[in-house]
Amino acid sequence: MNPLELARAHPEAPFTVRFDGREIEALPGRTIAAVLWSAGITAWRGTRGEGQPRGVFCGIGVCFDCLVTVNDRPNQRACLTPATPGADIRTQEGTGHDD
Repeated sequence: MNPLELARAHPEAPFTVRFDGREIEALPGRTIAAVLWSAGITAWRGTRGEGQPRGVFCGIGVCFDCLVTVNDRPNQRACLTPATPGADIRTQEGTGHDD
């Protein structure tokens, strides 16, 4: 049985966001991290020193591993930021600023 039927949930219609230029479908109420995970994307930040890939580690906004750039604003925590229709999400390199 579908989990939505079990919970008698009636979610709103999906919408799209863009990740590094790619259109991804998102469900209302999901965070950016959840949207990226559901699309099979597990890394969206490179560390400052060596550019090592990072994604969600703690999932509660403590570790800052999931930083991403949203609508030209760097350093947004993907695990806490709700996905919104038409959001432009980009992989963040280093601090997210031109340094």
